[in-house]
Amino acid sequence: MFRYDNEEVGVHWATPGGGLDPGESPPQAAGRELREEAGWTGIKVPRTMTRLHPGRVPVRQHERIVLARNPRRDPVGDLVAVHAADGILRWRWRSPDELSATTEPLWPPQLPELLAAVREKGAPTTPVDLR
Repeated sequence: MFRYDNEEVGVHWATPGGGLDPGESPPQAAGRELREEAGWTGIKVPRTMTRLHPGRVPVRQHERIVLARNPRRDPVGDLVAVHAADGILRWRWRSPDELSATTEPLWPPQLPELLAAVREKGAPTTPVDLR
């Protein structure tokens, strides 16, 4: 998880992420974002969940959360400039149980519930509306 300082949602913890480049699939974009923000390569990103993103300002976007299981590791390389440009203040591994217990802001706020549902039922096949 990365701790961001973002104008729209304020200081919060979120997964690595970003937009799709032209011609990219969501799993390809997830792999690229992990390379850019964590320096990781070779991550297998087989599943996605789609959610509707209401935000604090009157903007509505569709966002895909990509689920991947890989070995736990630290970010690789000199990422200081990338993190500064993206508003990333620091990073920390968080287990699903730690996410459920935290009182710190998360993005999406329902991330612990989404992960619990995926663990129990698998990734949803239809969009999840997080209003």
